[in-house]
Amino acid sequence: MEGLFSGFTLLQASPAVADAPPGAPTANVWLLGIIALCVLTIPFLLGTLVAGALRMKDIAFRLSLVFFVTALSLTPFIYSGVSGEGLLKAIPLGIDLAGGTNLVYQIDVDAAKKDGKNLDINTVEQLVQAIGKRLNPSGAEEITIRRVGRDRIEVIIPGADKDIVEQKKRLITRLGSLEFAILANARDHASIISRANQLPDGTDDLRDDKLLVASWRTVADGKNVGQNANDQTQLRVVKRRNDKGELVDVQQFLVVHETPDKQVTGKLLQDAGYRPDQQGRPAVSFRMTTTGSIRLDALTAKYAPDPVDKFERRLAILLDGKVYSAPNLRDRLSSGGGEITGDFDRKEVDELAGVLNAGALEVPLIPTPVSEFTISPLLGADVQQKGLLAIALSAAAVFIFMAVYYMVSGLVADMCLVLNLIMVVGAMAFIDATFTLPGLAGLVLTIGMAVDANVLIYERFREEMARGASLRLTIQNGFDKALSAIVDGNVTTLITAVILFMIGTDAVKGFAVSLFIGLSASMFAILVFGRICFDIIERKRLVKSLSMMPTIKLNGVDFLGMRVPAILFSVVVIAVGMFALVSRGKDNLDIDFTGGTMVTLEFQKSQETAVVREKLDAKFPTAISLEELRLNDESATAGTRFRIRTSLIDREQVRGLINESFADPETALTRVQLSFGDITPVTADDSKTIRIRPGTNIDKFTGGHRVPLTFTGPVAEATVAEYLAEQLKKFPGKDSQPRYDSAIGMVLVDGVSAGGQSTTGKFTELVARVAPDVSNEDLAEALKALATQLANEPIFDEFNSFTTSVAAETQQNALLAILLSLVAIVVYIWFRFEKLYYGFAAVAALTHDALVVLGSVALGAWLSQTPIGPILGLEDFKINMGFIAAILTIIGYSLNDTIVIFDRIREIRGKNPNVTYDMINLSVNQTMSRTILTATTVLIVVVILYLFGGEGIHTFAYSFIIGTIAGTYSTIFIANPVLYWLVSRQQAKSGPAKVTA
Repeated sequence: MEGLFSGFTLLQASPAVADAPPGAPTANVWLLGIIALCVLTIPFLLGTLVAGALRMKDIAFRLSLVFFVTALSLTPFIYSGVSGEGLLKAIPLGIDLAGGTNLVYQIDVDAAKKDGKNLDINTVEQLVQAIGKRLNPSGAEEITIRRVGRDRIEVIIPGADKDIVEQKKRLITRLGSLEFAILANARDHASIISRANQLPDGTDDLRDDKLLVASWRTVADGKNVGQNANDQTQLRVVKRRNDKGELVDVQQFLVVHETPDKQVTGKLLQDAGYRPDQQGRPAVSFRMTTTGSIRLDALTAKYAPDPVDKFERRLAILLDGKVYSAPNLRDRLSSGGGEITGDFDRKEVDELAGVLNAGALEVPLIPTPVSEFTISPLLGADVQQKGLLAIALSAAAVFIFMAVYYMVSGLVADMCLVLNLIMVVGAMAFIDATFTLPGLAGLVLTIGMAVDANVLIYERFREEMARGASLRLTIQNGFDKALSAIVDGNVTTLITAVILFMIGTDAVKGFAVSLFIGLSASMFAILVFGRICFDIIERKRLVKSLSMMPTIKLNGVDFLGMRVPAILFSVVVIAVGMFALVSRGKDNLDIDFTGGTMVTLEFQKSQETAVVREKLDAKFPTAISLEELRLNDESATAGTRFRIRTSLIDREQVRGLINESFADPETALTRVQLSFGDITPVTADDSKTIRIRPGTNIDKFTGGHRVPLTFTGPVAEATVAEYLAEQLKKFPGKDSQPRYDSAIGMVLVDGVSAGGQSTTGKFTELVARVAPDVSNEDLAEALKALATQLANEPIFDEFNSFTTSVAAETQQNALLAILLSLVAIVVYIWFRFEKLYYGFAAVAALTHDALVVLGSVALGAWLSQTPIGPILGLEDFKINMGFIAAILTIIGYSLNDTIVIFDRIREIRGKNPNVTYDMINLSVNQTMSRTILTATTVLIVVVILYLFGGEGIHTFAYSFIIGTIAGTYSTIFIANPVLYWLVSRQQAKSGPAKVTA
């Protein structure tokens, strides 16, 4: 198969690449090469030199490895700084901190119907998921994709970098279809060719009933695919509209389609990726699935060269429905793989491969967005400053606490935390992960949790020093004895991260990536770098002993004896929380999970975002989301256009609340008046001269009606079309159904103001066209009603329902991923501790924690309405994606806490096969100092975030305060009693076991 594509170009470089300044790519390559060389050499030279200077050559490799990892983590920042973009350019900020770009796309309804696709909710949700896989395959970028109305898709891209937005736009609208088919030839397909030549003008598909038999497919722009071969294939030249909506001459080949059970399409693609072609140029290599390989083999065997006269057929390679190559078939193709070659760079190859791997769009989108705005940060400057200040304070507090409590060892821990932060941020920058305010809070939270490994080791140091061990033996035994607990705790969480990434949603995948990076960095920092530091301290005799502040010592506390009242207390807390959760119903959910209504409005005067939010909050009964919108080239009118989102779905209620909010003349919304001229027929010539949006089927308006419209202020084409369609929907039809149920598809509005399109994308003079199905009288009545409506209320650029950004299937996949993670935890702990009941006890504690935190959200929201609410800083907390991330993090924290005690039980038990009441109590007593210290460092972070972080991270911090307390509590009073109960049942059944020597 690979030889098939030799000498054929399937894709060519985009204009952006072709027009790049000479030498620019080369300069970047040289810069990357120099940085790579430095990263690969300098750390190892430096490690060798430092180890030699310390006369500790045995640490040379480990030290070099630390320097290498540090340099590698700093590479994105070094590259950004050296290339002149600025160091912080390497950290993409989320929509809450940096704003971004908001795009709304229209589904090509006509093309979908032509392909026999029903535009139902499932189809649109599949489209949303396919776009999500293209834009955010790793889940690490905070890109929002959701359905708007019946036939639109909204995409919100963090940041407003023009090049990135353009690249994302290409990924969004590209159909992504791949197909292999035979070009019709006079020898094999005479009957098909005859019928295809008799198709009406403007028709490209030949069908038997609904079955597609053949189609005229356009040759990709600028491609030479053998149009002048003078063979028996069929080529024609016709007029079709290009991507700009202009009528141009195009070349079309007649392609024969197999029946659906024999077609070879991108749905049978196993994977696609980068590979150099025979000339060393970037190419897309691909492999078909077993079914795809069988079908391709069968297709090419069917059309193999004639054994008598060697007549060769031609195989068309179709991308996005266009012919990109049509080589001669010289043999059957059975390898099931191949490559797509062309003059394009590595970035374009990765882009195409990503589109092919994500799969074709279920239905096509019109390439030009209905609207495109730059949006302001969702969080105001004051909220951002509060959040960032709280993050800085909480990080500083952990560093100071460790240095004061553990002294020299604490300083080592602080250095490990710095390295940990460098590695995490560097790795996230490498994968273009987006940093949101809750994400930054989570990053600082990892500092509080990462010290757990240090605490485990340091408390072992304390035990060794209490036994009188030397400093060298203290360090060695401390690391050795803490290793199993560190590894087991982190590996169970890493397994969870892997499963969440493999089958979770985009948002859950992003969390999984962050979790995996954070845990890996934490283990490397303490086990490698931390050990190096202590080896240097001991061997250079920098200190004689590792002094520490006194610890909490517990002896003989009967924790298991408190299990009955503790479990009863947990049952009551969970029951009350679940009652509150169920009672509140959908009020528990943030707009991410409920969907609602979004409205774009415009003010007569520029407004401050804080003022607009304050007025809306005063009137709306539920929380709203507010975005300031700007066109890319708009500056003078900043602060006049906003989009609000609310969970309310009653359009009239929302409209009324908005009007009440801005009744003051100082915050008056824009109003326009409408007048219209004579209604005349739409002719065929008229349809050929107007400027239309690409993807619009202009021919369906021929025979309809056109009317000139004049507004007293500029309005958008899409806005006028929506308003007019709404009026047409009000006409009653048969059986109480609307006469024009699909009115939006029957209306076309074109801006024709004398100066052309304005810089704001709006017009004062427009022409409306309606399909022939709309009568002259109904159009006139609809326009009169629209004029009356606009005379009495402000005009809204957009008034639409939108769905949740977390679809039902997506929620199910996330839940499945979590359940499978719990199963994996049970299996791993079973393997490590040799008994199944350890795993069940751990999962019981995790379930307890999740239920407590879930209930606390509802209880906190209830209490916020009481006098105690403001005192405790409570508010109407909602379950959103930040809360889900908090729950998953709490599970990891609690699991680690539980495994530390289980590890101590295993150590105390030794070779005794039985776990006794006293063993469990002793283990809890011995590890209590570590439990309290770790909980303290975490609480230091989250309490500061809660008190000073502001609304941007309030729910996240609140959830984690409750989760930290619940996790610590469940480790002692849930996991251990469940373990004891299961052990007792097992031992009662099997009888007392013998202790082996």
